[in-house]
Amino acid sequence: MDKEMESTKSDKKLFGVLAEFRNPGELIQIARTVNRNGYRDYDTYSPFPIHGMDKAMDLKKSKLGWVVFLHGLLGFSGAIAMIYYMSVVNYPLNISGKSLMNIPAWVPVIFEMTILLSAFGATFGMFFLNGLPRFNHPLFNSKQFEKVTDDGFFVCIEADDPQFEIEKVRKLFKDQGAVHVEEVYDD
Repeated sequence: MDKEMESTKSDKKLFGVLAEFRNPGELIQIARTVNRNGYRDYDTYSPFPIHGMDKAMDLKKSKLGWVVFLHGLLGFSGAIAMIYYMSVVNYPLNISGKSLMNIPAWVPVIFEMTILLSAFGATFGMFFLNGLPRFNHPLFNSKQFEKVTDDGFFVCIEADDPQFEIEKVRKLFKDQGAVHVEEVYDD
């Protein structure tokens, strides 16, 4: 039976080493330790947001704000260009001698286009930056990881990390008081 398990594991690609900890305090501490040891390709998982986790992991600011801003700017300038072309260049209507560039009348359309493209930028930018859609994550293969939505606190160092060595990672987790440590394989 053990040989069968070994052969199936060797057929699959190692995703990383997953460790479970008892509480949020331990999870923040292990995140600091993992970061201090120079690992960069790792993530933490918990049933709720933990204040200070981004600082413990030394995460940089998200690029999503810039994506939304640029899409909003595109919506703003696109709306002005569209209305100008339609109202002044393509089909000018002189109504009661009023100016063709009636900017107060353009405000609702400009506002709506800015908001619409900002929302598209936020949605599709988030999908792109998070690498979505991904229909199955390797961590879903772990039976232990099912606790993450209830009362589990996990950290996973991925095998793609330049410093990754299975035994060093296992020892690091065990030394920090991990309740459960396991290797996770990709399908």
